Amino acid sequence: MPNFPNIILYAIPFFVLAMVLELYVTTKQHIKTYESKDAFTSIAMGLGNVFLGFASKVLVLLVFFLVYDNFRLFTIPVAWWSFLILFFADDFAYYWFHRVSHECRLFWASHVVHHSSEHYNLSTALRQTWSGGFYTFIFWLWLPLLGFHPAMILLQMSISLLYQFWIHTEAINKMPRWFEAIFNTPSHHRVHHGSNPIYLDRNHAGILIIWDKLFGTFQPELSDEKVRYGLVTNIKTYNPIKIAFIEWWLLLKDASSGKKSLKNRLLYLIKPPGWKHDGTGKISNDLRNEWLMRKK
Repeated sequence: MPNFPNIILYAIPFFVLAMVLELYVTTKQHIKTYESKDAFTSIAMGLGNVFLGFASKVLVLLVFFLVYDNFRLFTIPVAWWSFLILFFADDFAYYWFHRVSHECRLFWASHVVHHSSEHYNLSTALRQTWSGGFYTFIFWLWLPLLGFHPAMILLQMSISLLYQFWIHTEAINKMPRWFEAIFNTPSHHRVHHGSNPIYLDRNHAGILIIWDKLFGTFQPELSDEKVRYGLVTNIKTYNPIKIAFIEWWLLLKDASSGKKSLKNRLLYLIKPPGWKHDGTGKISNDLRNEWLMRKK
């Protein structure tokens, strides 16, 4: 088995130094991007994710090896060219994981954690799920099936996560045009964290923004529409436990309470956030269409 280091743990000192530098730069630019309670909550969520990650990674490795050892179609060697292919394959998998996490409430229940802050800074990147690692790996199962070694896959997933750290900032306005055209950037990802109707469920990219452009989910940051960070209905708490599990509670409550058919109870797990079985709910497409109608 290839012996790759846990690069996320090695990156923790860099995360701390980067946040200090960002705070200095944004203060100089008179951008109020940090709020102490919010930042400490994000850091607490990140630490919880790291600790729980030890358990979830054991599960992920077991499942990946089960597929790799028993069902792989090819045996792809550990080489520069296989990592190049894996880079695109992993990023493609990440796009669909991220998109489905916004369009299916079962996956939104864990992903909502990352969008729960009403601020946008490098500490927001650390606000990670405590539950998603135990089941969202299914979007990557096709990689060991193809023949990529599980250790390679986990390393590339970590590289993708590290890349996405620096794009959580308001200190950088725009990157060069060629870079903005190909890669995910702070501008693109600010849109993704916006609760403005025009920005909802857009720019799901990990590293490459090309997937959003290819599959119709790209939205540029508009100069006349300042991003409002957070959720359509914000959680309004700094309690890490509530942030980690409140959407699970609300999901189970919606699915189990009241007089509903079994089909509708199950649909609460599958349908997008905001959907209601009686037609009274509004999903992101409804909110976006209403916004566009008002703009006409």
